[in-house]
Amino acid sequence: MSLDDVVRRCREEKLDGFAVTDHDTLTQVPPSKLEGTNLICIQGIEVTALGAHVLALDVSESIPPSLSLAETVDRIHDQGAIAVIAHPYSVFRTWVNTKKVEEAEFDAVEVANAAQFPYGFMLERNIRLAERLGLPQTGGSDAHIPRTVGRAYTIFEAEARDADGVLRALKDGNTVAVGRGITWTERLKLDKN
Repeated sequence: MSLDDVVRRCREEKLDGFAVTDHDTLTQVPPSKLEGTNLICIQGIEVTALGAHVLALDVSESIPPSLSLAETVDRIHDQGAIAVIAHPYSVFRTWVNTKKVEEAEFDAVEVANAAQFPYGFMLERNIRLAERLGLPQTGGSDAHIPRTVGRAYTIFEAEARDADGVLRALKDGNTVAVGRGITWTERLKLDKN
C-alpha cells in the first residue's frame, strides 16, 4: 500500500492522522505527502521482538528485530519514544507470554487491532491485559490494503492537535480504542479497494 493510498483513505474516513509502522523498517514520510491534508503523521516501526510485536512510536532510528521484549522496549525508550505491545493475543499471529510483557515496561496495549482473529474475543482478552497492567489502550487498523485503513483506531483526548499532543495524550492515558475486524475477503487480500 502506498502512502498516497493511506492519505486518501484517511481523508475519506475523516481521520485526523495515522502512524506508519511498517514491519522492522522505519519509513520516512516526506512532508510533501502531507501538504494540504491537515493530517497528523507519527513515524514508527512494528518491531518483531522475541515472542511479540512491539509498536515503536516517534522513533528516529531503527530498532533491531529478534531482541527480548524488555530490551526492545528499553531501546525504544532510549530514543524517548513510546512502546506499545501490538495485538498481544491473536490466533495465528501472536500469543504473548504475560510474565514477559509484565517485565517489560510498556507504555500502552493495542487492544483493538482490525486484523486480530477472532476480533471480539481477542479484544476482550487484550482489554483485560491492559487493565491488569494499568496501561492505556489503543486501536489500530494494521492495514495492509487501502480498504481497511481506519477499521480500528484510537481516539485521543489531546490538548493540541499535532503529533506532540497525540503522543502526550497517549502517555497520559487519554485514549479510547474503537473499531471492528476486517472481513475474510480483506484478510485474504481479495478485496483490495
